[in-house]
Amino acid sequence: MITQPQPGEFAPFYAGYVARAAEGDILQTLTQLKESTYTFFTIIPAEKEDFAYAPGKWTIKQVLNHIIDTERIFAFRLLCFARQDANAMPGFDENAYADSADVSARSLSDLATEFKALREANLYLYRSITPQQSLYTGMASGKVISIRSLLYIIAGHELHHLAILKERYL
Repeated sequence: MITQPQPGEFAPFYAGYVARAAEGDILQTLTQLKESTYTFFTIIPAEKEDFAYAPGKWTIKQVLNHIIDTERIFAFRLLCFARQDANAMPGFDENAYADSADVSARSLSDLATEFKALREANLYLYRSITPQQSLYTGMASGKVISIRSLLYIIAGHELHHLAILKERYL
């Protein structure tokens, strides 16, 4: 089993995400979230999918697209570190990504299906990581981060945005 990362394996700004995903088996958590997050987004009424709770905030579709983009980036980092690629991974500006992604012509249902397919594919990678490999580290955004931290951050980031959606959007 892949155990929870310790401080020093991730930048302090990720601590909240790690804490959100801290309970139980992280691979089981990611597997369960595949279904529950998909279901959450598929039951949101179509008239709410372009809703933002305040000016300048992302719409519900943009939030889901951000979750998808972030998982892609973090899964790529995880793959690189698992294969012991010594290259530092660049950071990314989530606001620039959101601004560049035009989700206006996409339905929330389509984005939810993309999320589910992405997670399903990534779970094959995540499950291939041994407990020993989960301790491998690399550089991303100028900071050292472990593979197991990335797994916890992916789940915690998703849980963070789901909580915001429930509190402020719905």
